Amino acid sequence: MKKMGIAILMITALGIVAFFALRNEENALKFRTEKVIRGDIQAAVTATGTLNAVTTVLVGTQVSGTIKNIHADFNSPVKKGELIAEIDPATFEAQAEQARANLLTARANLEKSVVALIDTERTMNRSKELFSKDFVARSELDTAETNYSTAKAQVSAAKAQVAQAEAALKAAETNLRYTKILSPVDGVVVSRNVDVGQTVAASFQTPTLFTIAQDLTKMQINTNVDEADIGRIQISQDVEFTVDAYPDTLFKGGVSQIRIAPIIVQNVVTYDVVIRVDNPEQKLKPGMTANVSILVAGKRDILKVPNMALRFRPPETGKPAVYKNAGVWILANQSPKRITVTTGIGDDKYTEILSGEIREGQEVIVEAIGAAKSKQEKASSPPRFFF
Repeated sequence: MKKMGIAILMITALGIVAFFALRNEENALKFRTEKVIRGDIQAAVTATGTLNAVTTVLVGTQVSGTIKNIHADFNSPVKKGELIAEIDPATFEAQAEQARANLLTARANLEKSVVALIDTERTMNRSKELFSKDFVARSELDTAETNYSTAKAQVSAAKAQVAQAEAALKAAETNLRYTKILSPVDGVVVSRNVDVGQTVAASFQTPTLFTIAQDLTKMQINTNVDEADIGRIQISQDVEFTVDAYPDTLFKGGVSQIRIAPIIVQNVVTYDVVIRVDNPEQKLKPGMTANVSILVAGKRDILKVPNMALRFRPPETGKPAVYKNAGVWILANQSPKRITVTTGIGDDKYTEILSGEIREGQEVIVEAIGAAKSKQEKASSPPRFFF
């Protein structure tokens, strides 16, 4: 019995030793580190936008009617002044003929008024001569003068009617010309919104028949840049972007315009930054979504650390410490030690180090992969014995 009691005590002691050894091993902190390196950094503002032609023209019609012919389709190259569609001109031709006939009538009435004026003038002159010799009464002379003035006014009215008829003819001929839809620019037809036989009405607003992109070898991206980043954007900054159609191709452009009109959506303020893009191979098409990086700053051969190192905080068992300045952590005697640093520009992976007691090749902590248990966890964990 005595030997059995001693054995039990020895086993219990070994269990306690093993428990504390295992607990210390579990609570030991382990860290993942990365080296401080030298390299290049490009600070960028990211945004998304839509590709558009630099100049897009909406071609409409100023007259109503039925589409008679269409001479351009989707993707058709067109020249300025080229006929791209026709509206049935029959009604407008009739209106022009009517206006032309009205003009002829007005001119004939003018000639008739001129002849009447000449006749009344002769009568008036004759009455004046007879009145001077007392051969006619004063009333007859007054009547002759009145008839002359009336005839003269009739000539003026007839001239006005001729001018009015000429204007009506000009308007009718203009409407007739509007039945021929011409391209206003050199470009490519992006969309066609009508078919032969379709009736278009221009009574209240001009309907859009075609959308023509003037030059697809020069395009632009309209991006929405957040108000927090707009102060970093400058004209002529370099831009890199990708589109979903060519995910492995990096396209380049430049900032050409920063529009000051705010775009407010659900209290979020953004600004339209226009980026000019060369498109010689015409891979880029209107409407594509571009993922844009505007390069706002860049430095070469600088000391830089991973962004994770600046965000790292060692596990705290008590109240978390508050640090006013940026810093990184290194391992000193297997324990984390904080070094205060001054940072510069950064990208999505690294940040420039301007000053601080760190050097190239030094290991900085980026992550804790083992955590010490808090006092509460330790208190709540039951002891484990091994028999």
